[in-house]
Amino acid sequence: MGKPDESCLAAVDRCKTTFFIGGWRVRHVISASRRTDIVTWYAAWFTKAIHRGWVKVRHPFSNDFYLVSLKPEDVHTVVLWSKDFSPLLENRYGLRDALSKYDQLFCHFTITGLGATPLEPKVPPWQEAVRQLPELVKLVGDPRRVTLRFDPIIHWEEAGEILSNLPLAEPILRAAAENGITSVRISFATIYGKVRKRKGWKWIDPPLERKLEITSELVRMARSLGLTIYSCADKSLLQAGALPSRCIDGELLSRLHPKGFKAPTEKDRGQRPQCGCTVSIDIGSYTMKCPSGCVYCYAHPIIQPKNLNPSEKSSPRLRGLRG
Repeated sequence: MGKPDESCLAAVDRCKTTFFIGGWRVRHVISASRRTDIVTWYAAWFTKAIHRGWVKVRHPFSNDFYLVSLKPEDVHTVVLWSKDFSPLLENRYGLRDALSKYDQLFCHFTITGLGATPLEPKVPPWQEAVRQLPELVKLVGDPRRVTLRFDPIIHWEEAGEILSNLPLAEPILRAAAENGITSVRISFATIYGKVRKRKGWKWIDPPLERKLEITSELVRMARSLGLTIYSCADKSLLQAGALPSRCIDGELLSRLHPKGFKAPTEKDRGQRPQCGCTVSIDIGSYTMKCPSGCVYCYAHPIIQPKNLNPSEKSSPRLRGLRG
């Protein structure tokens, strides 16, 4: 990727990455990323982009590109989304060192309990994932900067039985609580048309009444552990005791910022209608295919991306997951 001229950089910085509160310019929030697992599969790319000081981002629904500053003085918080933070914790490709330049990191750690199974073949098993929590909390400096995502809650039929990841909620939530984490995001799987057509899987979409029962059970479990359940982009679950989620919450990021800097707090209108997130700039792309292989994911690639060296993980049969 060639270096853009300075006038282009300046114009894009003014138009795309500048936010104001009360007339004052505020730093932007970087999201890395809702669209692909950058931490796990694109750590080298991310490290290079940080050192370069900018990244070229494709608009997810058009062919337009724009440049985003990654200079620490322009960034309020880097929000990281991943199912495996080991590349960050182990400083692969220098990612941990590169991210240490920023004032604040906030991490969304997705642990569904399905890692290293046929549903998530190249994701770590949940027992391995939860062992990353102590070091991750230490790295970000405050357990409030880490949130657990038990997301999605998923049901399917196998050999005449209804299976689910729900039986693994308790040990996963308990591990989060033991590390000082207080927030858990949940949602139920949306089985898109292309996902439903995948051979070998019979997906089950529980009726709303059952979803509310499950949510109530999770809310009670979470409260007993000192956790709060937030519903991601699904207001129907609020009647069961879940709170509306702002997975990126400018007000929270402002309160947690070590220097007290304010983050943008306006609603992110680029997200789904029921999404409560405040504005951020997502630097990922659906063209950055994710090799994790989660079969329920609408962005699951048909072919394996090139120039990646994913570790081969076994995929044992699913046991003990009756829904």
